[in-house]
Amino acid sequence: MSAAPQPMTDRAVGYSSPLPHTRPHLGHAMASEWTKLKSVRSTVLTLSSLVVSVVGIGLIVIAQTGSEDYLQLPFTAPALFGLLVGQLAVMALGVLMMSSEYGTGLIRTTFTAAPDRARVLTAKYLVFGITTFLATAGSVYLVGLATMLAHGDTAAGPHPGDAWLDALAGSFYVTLLGVLAVAVGALVRHSAGAIAVMLGVVTLPPLIGGIISVWEATAPAGRVLLEYNAPVALMQLFGMPDSGTSPASLMGLPGNATHLAVIVVATAAAVAGSYVVTGRRDV
Repeated sequence: MSAAPQPMTDRAVGYSSPLPHTRPHLGHAMASEWTKLKSVRSTVLTLSSLVVSVVGIGLIVIAQTGSEDYLQLPFTAPALFGLLVGQLAVMALGVLMMSSEYGTGLIRTTFTAAPDRARVLTAKYLVFGITTFLATAGSVYLVGLATMLAHGDTAAGPHPGDAWLDALAGSFYVTLLGVLAVAVGALVRHSAGAIAVMLGVVTLPPLIGGIISVWEATAPAGRVLLEYNAPVALMQLFGMPDSGTSPASLMGLPGNATHLAVIVVATAAAVAGSYVVTGRRDV
């Protein structure tokens, strides 16, 4: 009589797959997100438009200025004009980083392959943040170098190194706006809606602040909106002089550290909300 077959559990003891395998980690998720970022045409074009805006408009400003203009301006100031336009591309790219996957249904494949949603979100934030910061800072510094070569003679006066650090802080500010857009994209899950929210965040505060400052009852709220908004923050970070006649300048503007603290807190709150919502709801 033949022996009874061994149970499946006994036969599986000590089994080792001949295929190579590693435990999934954050690096794998970042590699996946980087592949998505560089392979999707819309994201590449959006990131390219940031560089073209900052460098192109910056070079135009450089051509229209003389060395004596930089007695009051840092060499990085021409990059500000392009960055005020380029920040829109950063925010659009941030929204598309999340909403495009929801729109195409790719997010289901992503979460099936990587069930740890927190890890996927972290990889998206890291890949987007590092890529955007390098592109923004590189464009700003390229414009600053061009300004220094074109107008760096004695007529421009001395220029301390702090201006370059301020430009780095301005690039970080724009990057945080983009990270905020990624979080809004995760929360809204709709490209047009999320982009509309981000455009409102950037453009509406100074407009609404100027309107409601007319009435005495709402003037305090109007002053807050005039002080704390993205255009004012970027102009301060890039060392643009103020004529002293605007409502915001008459009341005294917050310092650079305050502007950075505001955007850090707002972005952190949105990012925390995106982790909670993405982890709890269905795809």
